[in-house]
Amino acid sequence: MNDTAQGVERLIEHLDEFDDIGPRVKGAIRAVPRHLFIPSVALPVPTTPDSAYIIDRDADPDAWWDAVYSPHSIVTQLDDGATDIRAKVGGYSSSASAPSTVADLLQILDTAPGRRVLEIGTGTGWTAALLSHLVGEENVTSIDVDPVVAEQAAKNLSAAGVHPHLIVGDGAAGCPERAPFDRVHVTCGVRTVPYAWVEQCRPGGEIVLPYCPGFGDNHALRLVVAPDGTAYGRFLGFASYMMMRSQRPVVDRPARGPEDKHRSTTRVDPRTIAYAPSGADLAIASLTGLTSSGSAEPDEDGELYRMWVSDPDEAYSWATVAWRPNAEEYEVYQVGRRPLWEEVTDAYFRWVSWGKPDRDRFGMTVTPDGQQIWLDATPIGEARRMTWPSASGAGSRFGRRVPAAVR
Repeated sequence: MNDTAQGVERLIEHLDEFDDIGPRVKGAIRAVPRHLFIPSVALPVPTTPDSAYIIDRDADPDAWWDAVYSPHSIVTQLDDGATDIRAKVGGYSSSASAPSTVADLLQILDTAPGRRVLEIGTGTGWTAALLSHLVGEENVTSIDVDPVVAEQAAKNLSAAGVHPHLIVGDGAAGCPERAPFDRVHVTCGVRTVPYAWVEQCRPGGEIVLPYCPGFGDNHALRLVVAPDGTAYGRFLGFASYMMMRSQRPVVDRPARGPEDKHRSTTRVDPRTIAYAPSGADLAIASLTGLTSSGSAEPDEDGELYRMWVSDPDEAYSWATVAWRPNAEEYEVYQVGRRPLWEEVTDAYFRWVSWGKPDRDRFGMTVTPDGQQIWLDATPIGEARRMTWPSASGAGSRFGRRVPAAVR
C-alpha cells in the first residue's frame, strides 16, 4: 500500500479507537504526512525490543509504507549514531514516536494559531511540522542536541515545505532569545524539569512533558506557569519517551567488594510491586528516586519472574528479586550501600496507607529551588534513606536527601 490518504486515515482510525483526539490535531496529521519524516531504513518497534524489525524502502517498499502508517514507534538512531540501525540491538536514541503518543501530547498542549511554542527534541521533525500547522511555522522553535539528527530533521522539514526555527543545542537550556513562549512541548523523557522552561514561559503558559522517573509507568504532565514564576500541574495519563541525554541514568559500574553484596529473602511478592497501578509507580519513584524493570522468563527450575531495582544516581547500586511458583519467600540479592528493596516496599505500603490513590491525584510544583511531587495538594514527605547495619550491628537510618525526582 502506498496511498498517502489511505495510510493517514488508518492512523486516524487508530486514534479514534484508543484516544480522545480533537479535530484540530487530526487535521494536522492529515496535513503533514508521516512518511515525509521516516528514513529509508529504520526500525519499527511494535511492542518490545524483541519485536523490532528492519524496514528498507528500496528492498521492500510495501513493507516500509505499511510500517510508516502503522501505530508503532519507529527508531531512527541507535547509541547516539554509534551503531548502525540494521544491527537492531542498541540503545534507542532517536525515533519517530508512536502516532498515538504524539497526538495525545499535542491534544494536552492545547495549541491555537499564533501561540509561540518551544519544542524540546526535534527528532525526525514530524512533530515540529505538526506544530507548525497548528500555530504557524513562524511561531515554532525546535531544538535538538544531536547535530546529525537536527540536520536530517531540517532536510525533512524543508522537503515538506515547512520552515520552523531550528536550533542545535541543549534543550534543557531552552531558547531565551526567542522567549517568551506560550507553550513548551517536550518530546524526550525528563526526571527533573529544567527551570529554564518555566522562566521562558509567559504567565499562563503551559509546559507539557513526559515525566519519566523510570519506576514502572511513566507519566504525561502538564504544568501551568503562574505570575510569580512557579509552575504547577497534574499528571494526566501515560507518556514515555527516550530520556533527555543530560538526564540519562549513570551507567559506569565500578567494582564492589563483598561487603557491598547482600542476600536475603522477602515475603512480598515482587509482582505486587511490578504490576501495581500507575499511582503506586509515581509514589514509589517520588519517595525513593529509584528505577525498575522486570522480565518473565523460564529457567532450569521452571517459571521465573525477576524484578530489578536500581539507583540512577549512584553507579552499581541495584537489587533483584526473583519470584517462583509456590514459594513462601522470595530471594533478594542487593549490591551497594542501600537496601533498595526495603525502600521500595516501604514506599509501596506508604502508598497503600494513603488509600491507593490513582495517578491523577498527584501533581508537581516547580520553583527556582527545584520540584516537588504532591498528593491532593499535600507535598509528599521525604522517604527515609536506609543503610545496611554497621559492623557493630547497630543499624543507621537517616533522612534521605531529596532525590531529583521530588526536588
